[in-house]
Amino acid sequence: MVAETRIDGISQAGIGQAQLVEAICGSTQDVFTTMLGMEIAPQPAYVAKTAPGPAEGVVSLIGLAGKWVGTGSVSCSAPFAIQLSSQLLMCEFQAVDAEVLDAVAEVTNMIIGNVKTAIEDTLGPLGLSIPTVIYGRNFTTHSVGNNEWVVVPFLCGEERMDVQLCLAPARGGAFSRMALANPEAVHA
Repeated sequence: MVAETRIDGISQAGIGQAQLVEAICGSTQDVFTTMLGMEIAPQPAYVAKTAPGPAEGVVSLIGLAGKWVGTGSVSCSAPFAIQLSSQLLMCEFQAVDAEVLDAVAEVTNMIIGNVKTAIEDTLGPLGLSIPTVIYGRNFTTHSVGNNEWVVVPFLCGEERMDVQLCLAPARGGAFSRMALANPEAVHA
């Protein structure tokens, strides 16, 4: 079971949780509107104490690195992954295959890439890794360390998709946890 707390505006990773939620919502809605021709509605965001993830379906993970490090993730059901892929690639898919997984990776890259761009003014330059996509049943994801994930669920019709982000100062970096409560310290 994932421990959850509602977003309350307390800063995380040198940036306010509300600002992270705003970046995730804006980026996700932009990608869905412009690239997929679909409407998606954000639901109330929350903070999870462990890496959230489905017990089955598709989860796509992408790393962020710089003075801050972390992971962004998009997770959804297999039928929704097929729907996203069909919209993105403009062809019909009947099952999850390599093309569907590649399309989900690309959607993740676009969403988290847009979030990265939105938060770089506060956190400094960040790099993105190549997405890793997992598909199956009865699996769980785990992140090493005591991390907090900002989670924004979205609804598209009856389907749910979660966009998650976890950030922390890079070890040995000049930034300390004190910057978590003082975003202005990041610019000092």
